[in-house]
Amino acid sequence: MIPAKTHVIRERKLESIQSADVVAGDVLFLRMGDKIPADCYVFSSSDLKVDNSSLTGESEPQERGAGNTMRNPLEATNLAFNGTLAVSGEAYAIVGVETLGAITLLATDKTGTLTRNQMTVCNVWTNGIMYAATRGHNDMGEPISDVTAMGIREVLYTSALCRSVKFDRTDVSMDKRQLLGDATESGLVRFAGMRLGDEFDELLPRHAKVFEIPFNSANKWMLSIHRLPHASGALALLIKGAPERVLRLCSTILSGGAAVPLTDIQRAQYDETYEYMASQGHRVLAFAQLQLDGSEYPDGYAFDRKKENYPVGGYTFVGLTSLEDPPKHGVREAIGRCRSAGIQVMMVTGDHPLTAEAIGRKINLVLGETREGVAKRTGRPVEDIGEDEFDAVVIHGERIADMTDDDWDMVFRKPEVIFARTSPKNKLEIVARAQSLGHICGVTGDGVNDSPALKKADLGIAMNESGSDVSKEAASMIILDDNFASIVKGIEEGRLIFANLKKSIRYTLTHSTPEVIPQILYIIVPLPPMITSIMILVIDLGFEIFAALTYAWEPPESANGLMKLPPRKPVTMRSIAQLRARNARQPQVSIDPATGKPIKESLVARILRTLRAPFTKVWWQDLTEKTEGEILVDGDLLSWSYLEAGLISTISLVVVFFVILNHHGISPKQARLMAKATDEDYFNKDSPDYTYNGRLFTGEDQFYALNEARTGVIFSIYILQVFNLFICKARLRLPFGKFMFRNVRTFYGFSAGLLLLVFITYIPPLNSVFNSSYKSIPLYWLIAVGFGFLLLAYATARMLVLRKSKPIRWNPTIDGLHMHPTVWSTRHTTRSIEVTA
Repeated sequence: MIPAKTHVIRERKLESIQSADVVAGDVLFLRMGDKIPADCYVFSSSDLKVDNSSLTGESEPQERGAGNTMRNPLEATNLAFNGTLAVSGEAYAIVGVETLGAITLLATDKTGTLTRNQMTVCNVWTNGIMYAATRGHNDMGEPISDVTAMGIREVLYTSALCRSVKFDRTDVSMDKRQLLGDATESGLVRFAGMRLGDEFDELLPRHAKVFEIPFNSANKWMLSIHRLPHASGALALLIKGAPERVLRLCSTILSGGAAVPLTDIQRAQYDETYEYMASQGHRVLAFAQLQLDGSEYPDGYAFDRKKENYPVGGYTFVGLTSLEDPPKHGVREAIGRCRSAGIQVMMVTGDHPLTAEAIGRKINLVLGETREGVAKRTGRPVEDIGEDEFDAVVIHGERIADMTDDDWDMVFRKPEVIFARTSPKNKLEIVARAQSLGHICGVTGDGVNDSPALKKADLGIAMNESGSDVSKEAASMIILDDNFASIVKGIEEGRLIFANLKKSIRYTLTHSTPEVIPQILYIIVPLPPMITSIMILVIDLGFEIFAALTYAWEPPESANGLMKLPPRKPVTMRSIAQLRARNARQPQVSIDPATGKPIKESLVARILRTLRAPFTKVWWQDLTEKTEGEILVDGDLLSWSYLEAGLISTISLVVVFFVILNHHGISPKQARLMAKATDEDYFNKDSPDYTYNGRLFTGEDQFYALNEARTGVIFSIYILQVFNLFICKARLRLPFGKFMFRNVRTFYGFSAGLLLLVFITYIPPLNSVFNSSYKSIPLYWLIAVGFGFLLLAYATARMLVLRKSKPIRWNPTIDGLHMHPTVWSTRHTTRSIEVTA
């Protein structure tokens, strides 16, 4: 098939590219017949209409342009969606990182996103002894000097045999091989290969695998059965996985060189060791085995997973292994920036709660105490700790199914939240609960099982390097370098795009008032027509387009200003209560009793409901209810554009218009009388002569005087808009300073507009087309310049007043954030542990 094409503006050039190459931030040029290549914001339109029937079922083309008053995104008049068709008109639009910039909650995976996904074995606990796999000043335990030692041999054999990792080649040493598979398993395999040497490659051929149950998110362990002869048979079962899951299957433990019954003392040793390993931020795996009785499971026995004709308990617990996956460089600062931006960052991981918490404390995710931490510090029972005494919570995935609505509310009220030992189903539930509170939720994921949560999220973010094709297909965005810091950059870019889009709309709408009021004065007063239709087209499709587009390249006002503001729609107690009240007011959706799914409303029913809505109390209540957060087109923007700057610009053009007419001997009063005359048509070339104060004005005199005044009007609008172009750059700061001049394209934009005006003014043949005059004197433009400085002074005073009456809401400072660069990570021990045999 021929790939679809679309038009984009890149580096100030209009290019035709493949639709698949469109990226977030691209400026699109849409015209009749185009297929919309991506979700986008329309910021400038000339009668654009889109066919949304493939998306909403609406058969009538929908008008699209700058500005929106609809709450439903599918009905928003400034949004065009991927796959819909432009059936008429044309428009400029910018592609969909808006959601990333609006995120209020980010649920992120740990492995591969926050950490490097490079697992290294650190400690092995077996046979009652702690071993150190590597040597360093913080390593605890005995060195592994004998790989045939009881327990060590079993851990190495299980790592080498009970695996699904593959190699790119086997004719080189282990350290030169590329491992294809899970990072945790790869770390174990590499550890076994380095310790066993040449014996590693001989193990699997010698001890063939006869049965296997791969790791899955439900069991959280992997099991395999091998031809591994022993005194009572030829087969042995090997298993590795989540410690608490594996321990449940065990009745004995390897201790003192033999398998002994699992007692409370040994369970206490296990708990203490497990807690120590997890508290270091290590991922911990347990190992167990069972030597199968040859009389019950002879060599050649047909194991069947569905029949479960294999032992499901009574195993011998071999030991624990901890692996370190250090945080990525830059993650700590990135999470700190997210939290400073008012975004709640949650870790959702399959690791043990202590492991997740330890990593969270290294990367600015957790700073405060948990309920358990407060209880331990104060010596009180956990049940006696009040909700206001701790800021951090670590929720085990097994608790999620039993959590009530109040429990969820309590969790999301905490600033620091970790969900550990979670399943894909848990992740989906977390996203749904967050969205029910009004959160704009972003979710990261890389596995097949993450797909439902990625689809459910407002913004699903997949990993490129470690992500599966299914997760990439389900996601809205793919992070090419698998780095969390890239997500934060995207959030900042999304906020910048929204801010610049708002500035562009604020600027563009301002010229509407000086275009409309002269037309009203022409009809009501009446006055001579100050501006013609062709001049309005020159303004709207000429210099305004050049200037408005330059905001696409506008840098932020300050380095970190945007990331210190709260999200556009922050979630607060008030907003949650408001959302729930709004949902309670809405009519209940009819459910099909046969399928249990909502009954789809017919087109006629939707139209009737839409027509009846304005006559209901609920509709008006929803419309007039004041909501928290920032919208693209708000009252402040409209007031500035239409009333304040618009009126100053209008006054400027009226003054310029009458000053130029007066220069030609026509006073404002006389101009009004001439325009009001019903028996004669003045200000045309063939108009009758007109005598005023003894001076004769022929038709040509009237015509050229009016055109020169009109030329002054269009230059007046241009000059005021140049001042407005710079004024609208300032939102967080006063409209002065170097930041206003950093965007060099601003100068290109208004220079292009100036060249256009000069071109249509001082090339005489064009005067008759554009109602301009080559005799126009630039001296009169100084009047507009004076009004431009007046506009600048007014904007400054206005901003100072608003700072007092409506100060900018900055995010509160979070104490304890570590924002210095994460250059390297080292393991460290916070306390010692003594384990007796």
